[in-house]
Amino acid sequence: METNVLKKVDIIFDITDCDYLKILDRCMSKTQDEVILDIIDSGLKGRGGAGFPTGLKWKFTKNEDSDVKYVICNADEGEPGTFKDREILDRVPEKVFTGMAICGYAIGAKEGYIYLRGEYNFLKKNLQAKIDLFNKQTIEKNFDFTIFLRSGSGAYICGEESALFESMEGFRGEPRNKPPYPTIAGYNWKPTVINNVETLVYVSMICNLGPDKFKELGTKDSRGSKVFSVSGDTPNAGIYEIELGMPLEQFVDAFGDGDTKAVQVGGASGHCVPRKNFNDTIIGFEGIPTGGSMMIFNSSRSMYNVLHDYLEFFTEESCGQCTPCRVGCQQLLKGIEAVKKGDRKPSYLEELKKLALTMKSAAKCGLGQSVANPFNSIIDNFREEIIY
Repeated sequence: METNVLKKVDIIFDITDCDYLKILDRCMSKTQDEVILDIIDSGLKGRGGAGFPTGLKWKFTKNEDSDVKYVICNADEGEPGTFKDREILDRVPEKVFTGMAICGYAIGAKEGYIYLRGEYNFLKKNLQAKIDLFNKQTIEKNFDFTIFLRSGSGAYICGEESALFESMEGFRGEPRNKPPYPTIAGYNWKPTVINNVETLVYVSMICNLGPDKFKELGTKDSRGSKVFSVSGDTPNAGIYEIELGMPLEQFVDAFGDGDTKAVQVGGASGHCVPRKNFNDTIIGFEGIPTGGSMMIFNSSRSMYNVLHDYLEFFTEESCGQCTPCRVGCQQLLKGIEAVKKGDRKPSYLEELKKLALTMKSAAKCGLGQSVANPFNSIIDNFREEIIY
């Protein structure tokens, strides 16, 4: 398996040699299909965690026969342990705007929306001023694309794309049935591209530097770099852009405190990797993909408490629409509490694991489907901390 050593890079936050209007001019000198082919050729995959090929998403939306299409920037950064998009929007928002405008040109959309997490409303005033300036400059360049800003209300579920659309349309944030997918029926039930903040920045950089330059970083299955939010038991907490494809062991060597026993890759909805698997775990789409959250735990931490906190979070944030998630989260939480108190035998954990897997296949959206990731990985690797 192709792997990389840990390599810090600086693409996202580099503000040199990046004239946003020139990038747009360069893109508009190409056809829509040529721009989309550049994104496909780069190998860029969604940086929100799911990893769907960005260029294909654009291609599907562009091919839809509709007079109205939309570009949505998903800035509802609600995953515990993730705080990178906040920094991107604060420090280099023009790169996000440019990526949205490029997408708008490529798919034939005239409107774009940034859906900002409710807890990030402190960014709103400055962000709106920069959006207004960007819109003014693009109008002067006769570029028919306008960006608008929308705020969420603090609901984790609205990070799910269809729940986000419902929220933007003025309804309760609940996931829709799929299909149809957003490329066919998204915001206002029109063809929509919805991309993560970080994904849109890389679009700008690919169009500025070219797809070949982007492919110099990463691996065959995980092209480019990724911004990571590093937190927990680390002397180096913060935000770092790192080449994809490195073993987790390299990551721990750089960011651990010398006593790391586990890393939660991908936030509360991700996988908990124990020390014994660090060397065999690749951070990338060929291993364990992540939206950016890397939470490090040392030997002083109780993994029972970690799991309990995750389950409390999921129970609170479940929209309650589907029974597997609504009831399942509650029962998993009650179940580990019962085992810890001795009211249930340790063997009951196997029944709870089966419930988590049922949720993975039966829940309506990614919230309920992802609960099994932290639950089963912590139960499997730190069972003794749950029982005793």
